[in-house]
Amino acid sequence: MVATISPTTLADLRRKGDKLTLIDVRTPAEFGEVHVDFAHNIPLDRLDAQAVKSVAGSGPVYFVCKSGTRSQKACEKLLAAGLNDVVSVEGGTVACEAAGVPVIRGRKVMSLERQVRIAAGALVAIGAALAGFGPEAPVNWQAIGVGLAGFVGCGLVFAGITDTCGMAMLIARMPWNQSCRTATTCSRAILLGLVLGAASGTAVAEHTKESLDVVKQAVAQQKAVIIDVREPDEWQQGHLAGAGLLPLSVLERGVSPQELAKILPRDKVIYCYCLAGGRCAEAAAMLKPLGYDVRAIKPGYPQLVKAGFPAVVGK
Repeated sequence: MVATISPTTLADLRRKGDKLTLIDVRTPAEFGEVHVDFAHNIPLDRLDAQAVKSVAGSGPVYFVCKSGTRSQKACEKLLAAGLNDVVSVEGGTVACEAAGVPVIRGRKVMSLERQVRIAAGALVAIGAALAGFGPEAPVNWQAIGVGLAGFVGCGLVFAGITDTCGMAMLIARMPWNQSCRTATTCSRAILLGLVLGAASGTAVAEHTKESLDVVKQAVAQQKAVIIDVREPDEWQQGHLAGAGLLPLSVLERGVSPQELAKILPRDKVIYCYCLAGGRCAEAAAMLKPLGYDVRAIKPGYPQLVKAGFPAVVGK
C-alpha cells in the first residue's frame, strides 16, 4: 500500500521550514509549464533508486505528478526496488496549487493525456480510412487498416485493465516532451506530424557523427568548447564541467551578434548538447548560418555523464 499525503499537510510542513524532498515525475515539458517551487524533476520513465538517492535528503521522499496517478506508480516502482520511505502527494500539482503550495509557471504545454488521445484517435482514423480501400487495390490497405485499428483498440483495452499505457510511455520520451520551451506548438505540430505523416516545425540540423571520444579529445586540446542549450533550472540541477550556458529559449527570443560573440568562439568547434538531442539540433541550425561551427551531440546530458564526461551541480 502506497503512503499518501494531502497537499494541505505538505504545505504546512513547508511553512514550518521542514526540509522536504519532492520529486515531480511528469515529463520535463509538463514540469516546465507549472511545478511546485521546491520540486525536482525526474520523469517516471527515468526514475530509479539511484536517481532518487542523488537528490534525496533525510526523511521521506515525496512524489507528485499532475493528478496523482503517476506519483502512485512511482512509489510502487520504488517500493519494489527496496525504497520504503516514499509518499505520493494526493491530487498532484493541481491540488497543490489549490492548497496554496507555491508554484512556478512557464509556458503552457499539451498534457501527456491529451497527446495520447490525439495519437490513438489519429491512428484509428487512419486505420478506418485505409479500410475503405477495396480489394482491387495493389496493396491490401483494407487489411492493414483493420489491423491498425484493431491493434490500437487492443492496446487501449490492455491499458485499461493493467493501468499501464505503452503509448504514453513512448510519447513521454519524444523530444518535444523533454523541454518546456517547445510549448503547445511543438507538442501539436510534431505529434500530429508523427501520426499523420505531416512535416512541420522548426528546421533542425543533423547530429554530429563524431564519437564522444573525439569530442572529449577536442575539448581537452582546447580545439572545441561545449555549450549547454537547456534551461537555467536544468543547468542548476547538473551540467557538464566547463560547459557554457546558452538556452535555446534565449536564442529563439533573439540574441545580438555582440552578445553571442561573448559566449561563442569563432575559432573553435562548438559542441552543443541538451537533455535528449532535440534542442541542441535546433540550436545548431540557428547558429550555423551565423558562421559558427556548431555541432549537435545526439546523446543527452544523462548519457554524456554515463560516458565519462565530468558533471557539476549549480554554477
